[in-house]
Amino acid sequence: MKSISLFLVIIPLFCLSQLRTISFADWETKQQQEPRPTVIHVYTDWCPVCKIEQFKMNKDRQLLEFINDKFYFIPFEAEKMTETIRFQGRTFRYLPNGNSGIHELALTLSRNKSRPVYPLWIILDKNQNLIEYHEGIFLPEELKKKLLEIPGL
Repeated sequence: MKSISLFLVIIPLFCLSQLRTISFADWETKQQQEPRPTVIHVYTDWCPVCKIEQFKMNKDRQLLEFINDKFYFIPFEAEKMTETIRFQGRTFRYLPNGNSGIHELALTLSRNKSRPVYPLWIILDKNQNLIEYHEGIFLPEELKKKLLEIPGL
């Protein structure tokens, strides 16, 4: 009986600290229904900095709850996403290159078109205007500070 009670107490704690993510397709619909600022996290599987950053972010429950309550969060794996994406009225496709490739949207979002830097953070206000462009690691404290600067939250 004690183990069942403990299980019922621990499971919600894990659920509460999960970052709610959304796809680009769902984002367009949600943004029309309830406009919110958006955080786009562009990363790759092979990027060690991306993994460290994700680990640190997942440990910061306050940041996760804040993002879940006030933002749409789109994780975007730049080299694995092969689906066509509609974003801000334009269509973007995966660009294969032998055994690998990159998504056209990752190149469009990046200021360095020939060699994007990962991780890349794009923060948009609720009207889809660029608020922050950040290449490289974004520590939870720095991200939190930048998100709190957004007017109207």
